[in-house]
Amino acid sequence: MALLLARRIVQTVLILLGVAAITFLLLYALPADPARMIAGRSATAQTVANIRHELGLDKPLLVQFWVYLQGIVAGDLGRSYAQKTDVGMLIAARLPATLVLMAAGIFIEVLLGISFGVIAAIRRGGAVDRIVMMASFVGVSAPQFVAALLLLYLFAVTLGWFPMSGYGTLAHVVLPASTLGILGAGWYARMVRSAMVDVLNQDYVRTARAKGLSSARIVLRHALPNALLPIIAMIGIDIGQFMGGVVVVEAVYGWPGIGQLAWQAIQQVDIPIIMGVTLISALAIVLGNLLADIVTPLIDPRIRAR
Repeated sequence: MALLLARRIVQTVLILLGVAAITFLLLYALPADPARMIAGRSATAQTVANIRHELGLDKPLLVQFWVYLQGIVAGDLGRSYAQKTDVGMLIAARLPATLVLMAAGIFIEVLLGISFGVIAAIRRGGAVDRIVMMASFVGVSAPQFVAALLLLYLFAVTLGWFPMSGYGTLAHVVLPASTLGILGAGWYARMVRSAMVDVLNQDYVRTARAKGLSSARIVLRHALPNALLPIIAMIGIDIGQFMGGVVVVEAVYGWPGIGQLAWQAIQQVDIPIIMGVTLISALAIVLGNLLADIVTPLIDPRIRAR
């Protein structure tokens, strides 16, 4: 375990370095000029030049990247161009809202995905199986903003069951978390169905049936635990994706998370915030996968033995 952690720490540093380098190059390859965005359209060339010098944007690209890396090592993610505030403080202020939405969204998608995946596997080849697979295909293919607007119109505008936007109560969480959960449940349903079909054909399941065990006990006690191993890895990936990939959902529902912060930064070409959110998301993906690697052997003794 110690060797695994040491190896993952080294990999994490290399991954974050690569993500920082690629994101930095892509952002500075954009035609938009942060100094011009800050100065405004009516600003003179001298004003724009002064802002570029103040932000250090007039230095060579490699020098700017080196200065940024030095700040990361010191725990400094830089200062926002537009808000003139430390990026770490801005992300820390928005992080609790994103964590709440992430936990609720993952819970819904796992619950729905496992339930419908098991039902589809048990009814393999029947009408229920085809309906579940078709619904999962629609779910994974539907754009987030379409699903968000449909749920918002139906349950907030038409029925009035939930608030249209905001943050702070359970009612505010339901619609954005359901949007993420319904769309993500399709992946889990397809994965669980595939794993369950394979497990249900194993010899130990046939033996359990021959012993006269009930179908419910065979599915819940013997088949499902072995079919859930791929789900753990998917949850680890979702942790990172939800950290920075809920921009559309947070924008539609007015959810004050880091996704909304990233969207505002993109509109303002606020590069330090975009870099900070990207690095936090990459770190969350690495830590999520590490958590999956640690938890999986505890569930499956065969992996722990290897």
